[in-house]
Amino acid sequence: MSNCAWAGMNEANRIYHDTEWGVPVHDDRQMFEHLSMECLQCGLSWDLMLKKRDVFRECFAGFDFDAVAAFDDADIERILNTPGMIRSPRKVQAVIANARCYQQVRAEFGSFCAYIWGFAGGKTILYQGHAKGAMPVSNGLSARISKDMKKRGFKYVGPITIYSHLQACGIINDHDEDCPCYQRIVAEYPTVTKRRDHEVR
Repeated sequence: MSNCAWAGMNEANRIYHDTEWGVPVHDDRQMFEHLSMECLQCGLSWDLMLKKRDVFRECFAGFDFDAVAAFDDADIERILNTPGMIRSPRKVQAVIANARCYQQVRAEFGSFCAYIWGFAGGKTILYQGHAKGAMPVSNGLSARISKDMKKRGFKYVGPITIYSHLQACGIINDHDEDCPCYQRIVAEYPTVTKRRDHEVR
């Protein structure tokens, strides 16, 4: 058995792959961190996101969504002037706006996790063919969630970004079939096998 090929890029990727990627998330703070990092990553490399993760946590109050939702213009200026932070006012503003939308979803559904896991029936999805390397960049599920989140006011949540988020937070298990992480997730969490869903490659 061997890890997914991308996990061998460097030590940061290996640790992320082995301990986080694809592990089902049911904690709203952790879910908000995953979602925010995917939004911040748009147009950049994930490797860079991992390198700057501590900076992001410093800037966004450890991804405490209630604290972030209360940020104002002074906080935006502070964040953009933080050493090592990516210089994108639009992305910083999007994370803050998303925190406010996040609060609204929590008020309606009880938790953001309940909302987003509801699209998958509360189970990790195993799409046929994905475990053998046939992974898309987006699919029907990510498109449906993206459309709903955009209606709710979320920013930087296109189908590709949402597909990456679903992989990261364990709603979709896209580890290789031979990867120990794939086997561990299947053994420890409820899963459902589905046919491919209007996939885009």
